[in-house]
Amino acid sequence: MTVSQITTHILDQVTGRPAAGVGAVLYAVADDGGVEVLAKGVTNTDGRIRDLGPEELPIGVYRIEFATGEYFAATGTATFYPTVSLTFTMDNPAEHYHVPLLLSPFAFSTYRGS
Repeated sequence: MTVSQITTHILDQVTGRPAAGVGAVLYAVADDGGVEVLAKGVTNTDGRIRDLGPEELPIGVYRIEFATGEYFAATGTATFYPTVSLTFTMDNPAEHYHVPLLLSPFAFSTYRGS
């Protein structure tokens, strides 16, 4: 398995466990706001997607959209967020970009991972 330039990891803050089975879509965002789907994935049992997109991407704006509503529905948990979209700028093509998501039914946070 190759590790892509953009990876993600989701932790369920209610259970304190990785959020397995969460769908995610990686988009490239154009200057005019249009988007292009680059990759789709689902978090593994450790809550990670290591192969979300190609090994190399150009400088630009990207978005990861997480199917959080489907994840919470599968656990029988009501949620305020049917999806979570994280838009970020990739400004150094030599770096790896890890985009983690800390998730609960009524809140979420993220940070620039390493």
